[in-house]
Amino acid sequence: MRPTLFALGPLLATCALPALAARELTTDRPDTTESPYTVEPGRLQIEASLVEFAQDNHNPDHAPVRTGALNIAPFNLRIGLTPDSDLHIVVETYRQERTLDRSTGQQAKANGTGDITLRYKYNFFGNDGGGPALGILPFIKLPTARSGLGNRSFEGGVILPVSLELGAGWGLAAMTEVDVVRNAADSGYEYVWVNSASFDHKLVGDLSSFLELVSEVGPGRPALSFNAGLTYGIGEDLQLDAGTNLGITRPAEDLRLFVGITKRF
Repeated sequence: MRPTLFALGPLLATCALPALAARELTTDRPDTTESPYTVEPGRLQIEASLVEFAQDNHNPDHAPVRTGALNIAPFNLRIGLTPDSDLHIVVETYRQERTLDRSTGQQAKANGTGDITLRYKYNFFGNDGGGPALGILPFIKLPTARSGLGNRSFEGGVILPVSLELGAGWGLAAMTEVDVVRNAADSGYEYVWVNSASFDHKLVGDLSSFLELVSEVGPGRPALSFNAGLTYGIGEDLQLDAGTNLGITRPAEDLRLFVGITKRF
């Protein structure tokens, strides 16, 4: 098994370079919408789900198949490079997938490490807050997953995230994303277009909430989901979160529950 978040934390803290500035903690989780903000140079930030559980009973083909997944400690390690850019290493530490054919009772299960994704974020403006912010986030997925957990193909894409402060404790984050993914027949590649909008609101003290809509348009029917959750800040460099993703259309995953943490070093 690859090193987990908890094994990496102390090592990364000792290896980090001195920070050049102290910005307000911003994260790319727990909502699907990426942020346009980067980590300061010389700092490290780990954003992780302690645990994720997903289940899907409804698929576009109306087949009598139920799928489920359990993720343990998947994390995004963010490394500040310059005042306006950072590098991301996204690791699926441990993943278990289960499939049940309800017509025959036949079950299949696969587990192990998942894929690794490398990402680079650049902020065009607004990195220090106080106004609109815009960034760009190209990425590439490396097919490192164990057999049965991935499609053994390189995939990638680019994301354009934006953020606005609306006042009265409200904020809006949105993104548009174009992915190049392997098709189901494994005969070539196809494009997927993802769009999302997330409203966050400060509730009381360091407790905030978010509501989000996400759409994914590809060769089949669009996948639409509604997401919601809570975040709680502890000091300047730690945030806890929890939430759920709910599928609205059949191609979207029915349910995902998660509890996560972000720590900046």
